[in-house]
Amino acid sequence: MKRLLMTACALFLIVPFLCVPAGAQPEKQKNLLSQDVLIKSEVETAVSMLQAIFAKHQQGEMTLEQAKKLGADLLRELKYGTDGYFWADTTEGVNVVLYGRKDVEGRNRLEDTDQKGTFYVKEFISKAKAGGGYVDYLFTKKGQTAQQQKRSYVLLFEQFGWVVGSGYYR
Repeated sequence: MKRLLMTACALFLIVPFLCVPAGAQPEKQKNLLSQDVLIKSEVETAVSMLQAIFAKHQQGEMTLEQAKKLGADLLRELKYGTDGYFWADTTEGVNVVLYGRKDVEGRNRLEDTDQKGTFYVKEFISKAKAGGGYVDYLFTKKGQTAQQQKRSYVLLFEQFGWVVGSGYYR
């Protein structure tokens, strides 16, 4: 009995020290979860904007090509927070919008990979066609040269055949 009591006392003294690193982890997880909720919400809002534009097309106010051009122009300029932006690729992998990068817009990115070999555009399309989802990959932040960890949320806007996304760097 005395040995059991000594073991229990030792555990009460040691366990708090073992739990300190684990205690820090939930805060990081909470922050990442809130970032996930934010990017999903922002993408859903951007897609609802595209839906409103498509409705104008359906009402005969503009052609489908005019609606797509307006959607791309607005999506290119749409921002949130300090550095949140959107992009869109067609379901065939052709980039529609990527923060105004004319060297990328109009180019097929289907075979593009990150440093780990992830075909991230293929992942975007797959997740979007499945109803939307998150993709983890490496990507170069605007104005930098090295790839960084990024997590994005993508959603299909079927009427235009676009996969719309946004993300955050970890």
